[in-house]
Amino acid sequence: MNPHKELDRSAGIPARTAGDNAGKDARAPESAVAEGLGDLEMHRGWHSRGYLPHFDHPGLVQFVTFRLYDAVPSDLIDRWKEELGWNEALTADDPAAIELRERIDRYEDEGRGSCYLGDGRIARLVRDTLCHFDGRRYRLVAWCIMPNHVHVVIETVVGHSLSDVVHSWKSFTSSAANRMLRRCGAFWMADYYDRFIRNASHLASVRHYIAENPVKAGLVDDASNWPWSGGSD
Repeated sequence: MNPHKELDRSAGIPARTAGDNAGKDARAPESAVAEGLGDLEMHRGWHSRGYLPHFDHPGLVQFVTFRLYDAVPSDLIDRWKEELGWNEALTADDPAAIELRERIDRYEDEGRGSCYLGDGRIARLVRDTLCHFDGRRYRLVAWCIMPNHVHVVIETVVGHSLSDVVHSWKSFTSSAANRMLRRCGAFWMADYYDRFIRNASHLASVRHYIAENPVKAGLVDDASNWPWSGGSD
């Protein structure tokens, strides 16, 4: 039985094979905006959920990162935020926000925490979940599953806000992974990082960053040898 049927049942969508459209090239970010302006209210523009500022609007190509609950300790993030003079009004381009992201990136690439995503069963679960609604709730552009965090580039569409998409990924995979691992409790860190792609050059840079992340972290010598990534060529 396809485990993603429980995702489909809530939306009334027939089940399909995971990964059908993974790795396609991104369309122009504005491609979905005109499809249903009546649904724009669910896309909240700039907002914060207490960790990092988010920008949510249909038709954008978005770079998203979410992490295991213990990839970076919350008290360490709080200390960094205090050092950087953090406040909830900061945008993603603010120097403090950039510095916080860079500190988190360096820390998590050291392979801290439980690193449950290093288990092939869990990595496969996350991969299949990312791919499952590709072409319907979003368009998957590139992705990479690291031992303690996940990078994804998607194009959002009208009717499915970025926050709802990420929540569905995390909710489904946390329950399924905990069953596989015979554990309970938090699986993912509560929030996530997102950044909208400004242009083709920015997209190429992000895709290269995602592809090379396993190499940078010392997991493989060549990006092509990492089994848990796609769409970054």
